Amino acid sequence: MFDSLSERLGGILDRLTRRGALTEADVDAALREVHRALLGADVALEVVQAFTEQVKASAVGVELIKSVTPGQLVVKLVHDQLIQTLGASGEPIDLNALPPVPIMMVGLQGSGKTTTTAKIAKRLTEQGRRKVLMASLDVRRPAAMEQLAILGQQVNVETLPIVAGQHPAQIAQRALQAARLGGFDAVLLDTAGRTTLDEAMMNEAAEVKRTANPHEVLLVADALTGQDAVNLARAFDERVGLTGIVLTRVDGDGRGGAALSMRAVTGKPIKLLGTGERMDALEEFYPQRIADRILGMGDIVTLVEKAAATIDAEKAMRVAEKMRKGQFDLGDLREQLVQMGRMGGMAGLMGMLPGIAKMKNQLAAANLDERVLKRQIAMIDSMTPQERRRPDVLKASRKKRIAAGSGVKVEDINRMLKMHRTMADAMKQMGSGKRGPLAGLAGMLGLGSGMPSPEQMAEMAKKMPGGMPGSMPGGVPGGLPPTMPGMPGLPPKFPGLPGLGGSKPPSLPGGKKK
Repeated sequence: MFDSLSERLGGILDRLTRRGALTEADVDAALREVHRALLGADVALEVVQAFTEQVKASAVGVELIKSVTPGQLVVKLVHDQLIQTLGASGEPIDLNALPPVPIMMVGLQGSGKTTTTAKIAKRLTEQGRRKVLMASLDVRRPAAMEQLAILGQQVNVETLPIVAGQHPAQIAQRALQAARLGGFDAVLLDTAGRTTLDEAMMNEAAEVKRTANPHEVLLVADALTGQDAVNLARAFDERVGLTGIVLTRVDGDGRGGAALSMRAVTGKPIKLLGTGERMDALEEFYPQRIADRILGMGDIVTLVEKAAATIDAEKAMRVAEKMRKGQFDLGDLREQLVQMGRMGGMAGLMGMLPGIAKMKNQLAAANLDERVLKRQIAMIDSMTPQERRRPDVLKASRKKRIAAGSGVKVEDINRMLKMHRTMADAMKQMGSGKRGPLAGLAGMLGLGSGMPSPEQMAEMAKKMPGGMPGSMPGGVPGGLPPTMPGMPGLPPKFPGLPGLGGSKPPSLPGGKKK
């Protein structure tokens, strides 16, 4: 969502940091470009003006440190102001109240309100260990109540039984009564929306609020709304009184202005981001991380958290032990490909890596196709168990059979096998502690020579304050560093990825010199 804003701001600030000394005129010119970039990203005019004025006010009278250039200082000031505009810190959904805690969902029709209600219920149930009840108050949209009931079955969350003829306030009252009797911790009230703001919808929402007295009132807003996001947020805040905002379709091609505008105008925090259609595609909003992503600094923390949430701890330990012994086979490669898909695919992972925003054209030239993961998994699925364990037995006739079974060419099979050999050799080298490009990694981690054993990884987890994140008892070694399939040798071979059909751009590290 923030790609266009990131690209424009990145270009402006890069030009500043390349210069040794800056005059006041240089800073003014840069801030004018920042002003235009924010307007181009659909940020509200009043927010843009306040943003640039704050940055300029912060820049006046700031003493320079010898190790920091004036350009770097301006980048820091813009970064700090972005964090301030997005909210100083992330705020989760507040459940600190007498149960059952009512949470009211409001927003326009089509913004993803019902789906987001189910996503939040799933999140509270699985991560917060809360007993949640969902209730649909939408008596206007056809099958709205049935939709929430089906979503409830998908995420294993109870929904209020449908009773025909009741109006929204009565349903809210019945939901709270059922929650008290059933010992529920939270009640999610999915209110009706309209295609546009109108008085009838606002009156209905206000009546539900008076009846239910919700602890949280969350506005579900489409990130593609654009300039009208300000009017939407302001109208709901004035009539219903918001406590937070949930942005949906953040994975779309919106310009990112809604996030900056709504937080700045209402003063209410953005609490969650909807990042996809899946029921688990919901992330907490961290202003610092979003500001880092906008300015091309990456979001490594979220990347590691995704790994921690999706990596199977036992499989990770098993694969780590096989890597240590140099026994990385095609079955292990398949597990890593599936893991990568769960974490958002190549595009999702690369978007969180620092500096990737500046390589947009090279990435396009590298022909990154998300379907390549599925094709490589199909190739491995077309092999026999023996062929997966011993890729050396794959001769011409076998490769033809596998290619026909997976719908690819023999050349694709060869590319995938070459990728596997590259990875297996790298694992073996790390495990044996021999000299080579990866030989010093274990030494830098303070583990002696070679790849750590599962026992050593468990010992590392104990020594780390608070332990390893999530379900990664051995730490990242079975999930992240060398196991980024489709990306062996990254860097220096990035982005000429094997099996992707793209040639290696000569402008990137590792390209052929002309």
